Amino acid sequence: MGLVVGSVYALAALGLTLLYGVLRFAHFAHGDLMMLGGYLAYFALTGIVVGARRDTQLPAALDSLPGATSRLGDLTFGYGLVLAALVSCAVLALLCIGLDRAIYRPLRQRRAGIVIFAVASLGVAIAARSLMLLVWGPNPRLYVEGVFPAHRFPFGVQLKSDQVFTLAVAVALAGLVYLLLFRTRLGKAMRAMADNPDLARVSGIATEGVVIRTWALGGALMAVAGVLLALQAQLNPQLGFVVLLPVFAGAILGGIGNPLGALLGALVVAVAQEASVGWELFGRQLDPTYKPGVAFVILIVMLLLRPRGLLGAKT
Repeated sequence: MGLVVGSVYALAALGLTLLYGVLRFAHFAHGDLMMLGGYLAYFALTGIVVGARRDTQLPAALDSLPGATSRLGDLTFGYGLVLAALVSCAVLALLCIGLDRAIYRPLRQRRAGIVIFAVASLGVAIAARSLMLLVWGPNPRLYVEGVFPAHRFPFGVQLKSDQVFTLAVAVALAGLVYLLLFRTRLGKAMRAMADNPDLARVSGIATEGVVIRTWALGGALMAVAGVLLALQAQLNPQLGFVVLLPVFAGAILGGIGNPLGALLGALVVAVAQEASVGWELFGRQLDPTYKPGVAFVILIVMLLLRPRGLLGAKT
């Protein structure tokens, strides 16, 4: 289970570190926008919004398509959810670009400090969470209801089909992002901006175009991470803040601004959180509710002992 959750955290941390590398500020709205991506897929699939007395289902939802809810093999969902996830990626990418044009770009033009950017992103996080509460209510929601059996793998590992799917999607997307960063002109431009924005600008790189594409990529990764997380747990407006800490811890552990480090750090944090369940401390067995504290401890220790992270460059 730790690897499955870690793969979701890894996608979120990858998007977070890409944004930090290019834009140079901590995006505190990352977790809430990630959950908004999950809700956008839910809305595209079901058309459900909260009503005054009961839920209201709007027409033209993807689950009304023929066979959209029929299970794909052993998976718990049909192709309707896949289409909904793609819709969510597109909408959240456009939303992130719009947020940059409306909020972050004016701040860049005024050369605002990183504290101003952080406060602005906190405002975006609160707005996104409020929107989710307003449209879909505070109660948890599921893409598919029911209990499904797990498959046995070597070494006593038991995984459900959805968990295997989550791992496969996360690995595939991480590989595609790696190829984008190190095998394309856009990736070279993004890495150049991460190293020295001013030098990249005078070298002829269209920095604003790189910023737009970075936001689009980050938004798409957030949407996929939100959908995959909802497959493993549930949709909850408060869950975005809960996952923000381990995602940040993973990015810092691996080396903030380092995509490969973000993947490694997120996996380490998630596995440590899952492994902490059942530990005994002062004669008491740790409850699963203490798992976020593990990420916090890892974050503090890393900041004290190695602020640049496991794979971060020396400063």
